Amino acid sequence: MEDEPITERRPLAGPHVFGYLRHITSGVARHAALADCLAEYCRRHELTLCGVFTDREATTAVRSPAFVGLLDSLELPDTYGAVIPARSHLGSRRIAAERERQIIALSPRLLVVRRTASRPRSGGILTPTASTRQKARDVHP
Repeated sequence: MEDEPITERRPLAGPHVFGYLRHITSGVARHAALADCLAEYCRRHELTLCGVFTDREATTAVRSPAFVGLLDSLELPDTYGAVIPARSHLGSRRIAAERERQIIALSPRLLVVRRTASRPRSGGILTPTASTRQKARDVHP
């Protein structure tokens, strides 16, 4: 009988997530740092980052090409959710509220790496409730 590694030592794919960045003004190094931030967050929380969608142009539209790509990815089977560095990556307050609503409508998780003062610490998850009110709680995948 072969000696197989125990479960904890087998390479397993964690829940699948897709990243989203709104990166308009900074250079390539900043984009790489933001993408690395998402990758490190996923590594720490045992998530598989399957891709990162980036909007590179300022827009007042809710459904930009990169955001539509994210929404399409969230409809794939076995997708756990979306991850963003901070809520500001979703856009202005009005656009962000609508984008957040659309993400949560498709996927039970919106993970935020950096919180604001009124959000949960160590990254937050927004989940729909029976009344469709959004509820924040700490991330503990």
